[in-house]
Amino acid sequence: MSLFYNKQRSEERRGAVSLGEDKVNCFRCRHYFVTWDPDFPRGCKAYEFKTHMMPSAVVYSSSGQPCLKFEPKADRKPGR
Repeated sequence: MSLFYNKQRSEERRGAVSLGEDKVNCFRCRHYFVTWDPDFPRGCKAYEFKTHMMPSAVVYSSSGQPCLKFEPKADRKPGR
């Protein structure tokens, strides 16, 4: 059952995967935001934190799992 779940999760995150199988591209996530704080320039609205690293890297280092709250951004231009 876990193999099916992992395959399903990877298919849901198809637009999120960047360099590796478990690395999430925060730039494509609707929860990612840029802050005005020079010490913590990146943030995640889903987990409600700011950081100097990519939020997905912080989530992975804290939990040992890829980000489970990734949601792809909506397309801004119709027809793309």
